[in-house]
Amino acid sequence: MPVEIFEWVAVGILVVLAVLAALFARRAWVARAGGTIKLTIRLSTMVSGRGWSPGFARFDGDDLRWYRMFSLAIRPRRVLSRNGLVVQSRREPTGPEKFALPDDWVILRCLAQNSPVEIAMARSTVTGFLSWIEAAPPGAVSRLATR
Repeated sequence: MPVEIFEWVAVGILVVLAVLAALFARRAWVARAGGTIKLTIRLSTMVSGRGWSPGFARFDGDDLRWYRMFSLAIRPRRVLSRNGLVVQSRREPTGPEKFALPDDWVILRCLAQNSPVEIAMARSTVTGFLSWIEAAPPGAVSRLATR
């Protein structure tokens, strides 16, 4: 009987290690082309200050592809196109958000294809993100509503 318990515990540990290895391999595979940033997206607005999901994003031409941190999915969970993305406002985390997000992070309220989306990122990343949004072919209109 004790040997069977030991075997099940060993199998459980191996499964956990395999899942962790798969998460790290997935992150490395997505980041292989470079241009990744830590980015948290608010997936649910049902409860004020809640619904934030940690992840990372990769710039891919005119798209920002967002992947959940703790997922084995190879495809991005959300794709934000630079062409339909407008930054409406910037704010500091408040209330429960202070516990969900790191201290030096900023929340940007955006419109993505006319749908509201809130994203959070490190203050040092915001400038690069805003530059990516503004970068466009000559003659294109700026997509920054406010700063």
